[in-house]
Formats: sequence, structure tokens, C-alpha cells
Amino acid sequence: MNNQAKMQVKLIDYASAPLEKLYAAFRTCYSADTPLEIWQKIEAEKISHEKIREFIGERLKTGHASPLEQVVFWFAIAGVSRSLSHQFVRHRIGISFEQQSQRYVRFKEEKLAFVMPESWTRAGLDAEYAELLEHTSRLYARALKAGIPAEDARFVLPNAAPTNFHVMVNFAEMLHICDLRLCVRAQWEIRRMVAMMRAEIKRVLPEIAVFLQPKCGENRMGYCDESLHDWEICPLGKVRPHKSKLFEIYERHGARKSRDLSDAEFRAVEEKEQL
Repeated sequence: MNNQAKMQVKLIDYASAPLEKLYAAFRTCYSADTPLEIWQKIEAEKISHEKIREFIGERLKTGHASPLEQVVFWFAIAGVSRSLSHQFVRHRIGISFEQQSQRYVRFKEEKLAFVMPESWTRAGLDAEYAELLEHTSRLYARALKAGIPAEDARFVLPNAAPTNFHVMVNFAEMLHICDLRLCVRAQWEIRRMVAMMRAEIKRVLPEIAVFLQPKCGENRMGYCDESLHDWEICPLGKVRPHKSKLFEIYERHGARKSRDLSDAEFRAVEEKEQL
């Protein structure tokens, strides 16, 4: 039976003085001081670490996200499936990937591990799954031995084949990834990987890790915007409201009834000079 790949996620490094960088970036937007003057105050400890943490927390609540791009993390990720990688690389803004190549890497038959979803074991089909992948491993090894280039031999490798990443991601994109991939509607494997990335950040920067949540978290949107059915079967549905419930409350108690926006209202938005 083929070896099963084991997921590994490790935070390799992160931008030095991340809280101070965040503070300086935010403060530059709201202060008459120059960035240099702000940093001089930070380095002279005229601004306490507690004040820095409080200020960052308040700014994060406002949704002002651009300064978050200045805090960067580097991750080493291994043992995830090609099925996961096809999803992961769809995140394109604020993130950089280096991925193990199936074109240049010639895998050995005995080391060609695979990712097996637990659902196959629960269904009692894990033996057939393993048998198919063993056959795939043997065929791949025969192809290489027959002189077929690795870039062509890889055509038999399935989505279950593991891959490795070296990833650089900024905090703004990490928030977005968690919004989507920590939601229980996300596929189990990528959800598990992102949860491990979050745990790694929490280990070193708990002050900002509290904002890494699924989009329904109290530090994100605060409510579920998926379908009502998905919300009803979600384990978080017991503690997070659905958007339809919020509209029901508004319709019942709001000063004005909600309705579709009209052309006249769009014109008012376009022509309004100042709120």
C-alpha cells in the first residue's frame, strides 16, 4: 500500500517588528507627523506596546486594510494534494507561490505517497483506492524506466498526488484566505491547511491572529452570507446569524423598509458631494 502523505505547515519567518510596522502604517494615514517622526517615537519608546496594540485593534475593526499588506509571512507547506493546490493558487493578490514541479522532479515508486480523504475510508473503499494508486505508482515508474520524460510520465498522476509549497503572503490576503477557506463550505483539506497556517501565526502574533476567522466571525463580517440551507447545517450557525435573519429584524424594527435601489437613488449616490 502506498504511503499516505502527511500535511505539514510551518511558519518560516515573518516581517520583523510587525506590530510596529502596522502602527506606523496606520498612523501615517491619520497623523500630521511624518513616517520618520512616527518611527522615532516608536524607537524612543514614547509610544507603549500596549498603546500600539490597542491602536491596531481599533483600526482593524474599521476595515482599513491597505496597511495590512506591509506585514508579510513566509510558510513552508508539504504533503498537500494537487486537488488542494488547484484551489490555493487561485489566490493571486498579495501572495507568492513556489511549488514542487512534477515536470522536473522524478518521483520514486516507493516514495510516491498520496493523499487519501477520510471519506473513502468511511465508505469502505479505501482498499480499492489504495490499489488504484499502487497501480499508478508502478505505471509511473515503468514510464520513467522506459525513457518517457518526467513531464510526460506525470500525466498518469492523479489529484491525490502530493505537492509542496514555499509561500509568501501578506496579512491582508491572509485575512481574505481565512474568510473563504475557514468557512465549513470550503473543502476539508484546504480548510485544515489554512487552520494550521492560522495556528502558526497565532503562536507568534496572537494580537492580530484573532482577526483570522471565517467571514462570519465576530471580527470579520459577523454574519453568514451563504445560502440559508448551508447556514442551517453549519455548526457555527448556532452562534452566528444569517443575513436573512438580519433583514427580518430590520424589516420588523427598522425606521425604513428596505427595497431594491432605484435609478434615482443611484443618481443621488453619484451626485452627492459630501456625506
